[in-house]
Amino acid sequence: MSNELQSELVQIYHWLRQYGLNDSHSGNMSVRNGDKYWITPTGACADTLKVEQLIECQLYTTPVNGASLDAPLHKLCYEKNPDINAVVHSHGPYAVGLTMDLENYTPSDFEGQYYFKNVPILTIPYEQYVQNAPEMVSEALQTHKIVVVRGHGIYAAAESLNLAYKWNSSLELSAKTDVIRRMSK
Repeated sequence: MSNELQSELVQIYHWLRQYGLNDSHSGNMSVRNGDKYWITPTGACADTLKVEQLIECQLYTTPVNGASLDAPLHKLCYEKNPDINAVVHSHGPYAVGLTMDLENYTPSDFEGQYYFKNVPILTIPYEQYVQNAPEMVSEALQTHKIVVVRGHGIYAAAESLNLAYKWNSSLELSAKTDVIRRMSK
């Protein structure tokens, strides 16, 4: 089972790059199986990442060296919500750009409204990101499927990798739709 989850993680990480939600070395992902979770390594290249490069970590302990900078955030999401088995973080340019000056985001398209009535936009000063993001993002993901960190990116937590990926993709398409709508006015 864990090999299948790891392979799915790598495939979806490639897709985030392929479909423009990340650049070559941005974003991160993890998947949990029991008290273990596998996460992308820090500085991972989305074009070349392989299963054997994933970093295995344990819940309730300090993340392993080499794990993504966001590993403490992923760990805290899992520890706070036992129903979450996947965390996907992307840098969708439309979602990031559209939400720079918003406190929350309500998509105007049908699918966006169906999935996300309201998406919180978290403000975390860049110089305080590493210290404050784990608590702030994991807290928001306890009551929302997805959140945006202003000027940074999208975080989704779900019971599966596929669902967390779907929510990242859906939010990015909603934001793109809203940008196009605003340009046509």
